[in-house]
Amino acid sequence: MTDDATRAAALLKDHRASIDRLDAVLVFTLAERFKHTQAVGRLKAEHDLPPSDPSREAVQIERLERLAREADLDPAFARKLLNFVISEVIRHHEQFQK
Repeated sequence: MTDDATRAAALLKDHRASIDRLDAVLVFTLAERFKHTQAVGRLKAEHDLPPSDPSREAVQIERLERLAREADLDPAFARKLLNFVISEVIRHHEQFQK
């Protein structure tokens, strides 16, 4: 293996290790977020509140798009991700309502 190939392999290994750590951060962060949204779902069920809050969702989407732009992340991707998370949260909230 040439010196360039060896350096490239080492850089690739380092990048992949960072990606693996960040994936773990994402998973644990989502788990923590869902703990809170499930508590919100139980609270909403106890007080007969609707499972979704479209006005809050719109504010959160706008906020996340702004944060994405600040982080140099595609805001459309951030919006899709948050919409997916929100749909999962609403599904949980609807289960608490039953």
